[in-house]
Amino acid sequence: MPPASPAEIEARLRLHSLPELGPQRFRVLIDAFDSASAALSAPAAAWRSLRLPEACAGPRRSEEVRNCAARSLAWLEQEGNHLLMWDDPRYPALLAQLNDAPPLLFVRGDPALLERPQLAMVGSRRASRAGLDTAHAFALSLAAGGFCITSGLALGIDGAAHRGALDAGGHTVAVLGTGLERIYPSRHQALATAIVESGGALVSELPLDCAPQASNFPRRNRIISGLSLGVLVVEASPSSGSLITARLAVEQGREVYAIPGSIHHPGARGCHQLIRDGAVLVETVGHVLEALRGWQVVAPEPRAALLDHPLLDLLRAAPYSSEALASASGWELPRVLAALTDLELDGCIAREAGLWVHRRG
Repeated sequence: MPPASPAEIEARLRLHSLPELGPQRFRVLIDAFDSASAALSAPAAAWRSLRLPEACAGPRRSEEVRNCAARSLAWLEQEGNHLLMWDDPRYPALLAQLNDAPPLLFVRGDPALLERPQLAMVGSRRASRAGLDTAHAFALSLAAGGFCITSGLALGIDGAAHRGALDAGGHTVAVLGTGLERIYPSRHQALATAIVESGGALVSELPLDCAPQASNFPRRNRIISGLSLGVLVVEASPSSGSLITARLAVEQGREVYAIPGSIHHPGARGCHQLIRDGAVLVETVGHVLEALRGWQVVAPEPRAALLDHPLLDLLRAAPYSSEALASASGWELPRVLAALTDLELDGCIAREAGLWVHRRG
């Protein structure tokens, strides 16, 4: 399919800004009129025949709608800003499988990253210190192993997952429940900037200046799971929005993983519910990598090579943190993290109390 013309892009942006016109109604219009341009110029009676609410049809030619499209076009002229439409060859294939796939995606950063193997990591906004450390450690190892870590830029587990990926020198995608010009929460503005500057991406289906609204975050969650091969829930209460993401993942045919916790910790109960409902119980990064082995980017070394591994020599002598291993070995941290992932998968090492230890046997 040839690229959309400038007039068609402007028309789609105008449709996209109409109230009560979600992805499915957007598709109804395109299917009925063959293009957004034709839909905008169609008479009101034709819109009514499609049983679209008056709130959609009424303002389609208003100055406010035209101005919204003009602001988006001006935003697209800035370096690093992109608009992916569902008939764009760059549109992520996994997301395109959804019945309610976003007709438009605003992307700041690298849009090619959306086609890389992604693992979603989500959890409580009010996570415990242990939960934050776990999210950071898992994201660190998974990103070092080649996975792009996808989350929602929220406080708590989301933020820890994004930072873990960045600390590994890996890539991360933040899917927003606001427009890309309204970073939420505001205290994550610096994190959002770091994600883009590190080669990652910010993504939203919402108009650029869309403010936080409770109804938009479940919509955001379906994109998080839709982009990903699986969803790892680190810590969540039974009422957490992370369980919505997990439910959507199941409906989309994605794998769901959950990390268990203490029966006395309220933040573990959501994960325990997911495990009872069939989620994969995860205690180590290796459990996730085993399930996604076919998507591994970093190939594991042969067993003989692992047994003579210089990091193993260090761990036979004493436990180390990842950073201490990098210092002791003289390796760059991303190389250390990738090697630790392989060693853990092969059962040579384990992580205990925040330190890597050699497993004898």
